[in-house]
Amino acid sequence: MTLHTALALLTAVVTGPVVGGLTVLSGTATAGAILAGLLSADGSVPVLRAFIG
Repeated sequence: MTLHTALALLTAVVTGPVVGGLTVLSGTATAGAILAGLLSADGSVPVLRAFIG
């Protein structure tokens, strides 16, 4: 695994829980917050890969 890939994946792993936590704090149900965190982590990988590279 290259440093570029590792950095993009690590940033996505950090982004998911942050978005999920902020979603819970906004008053959304837990299931919705989990989905928001998963979707943000999954959706950010291609963007981060293009942005970092």
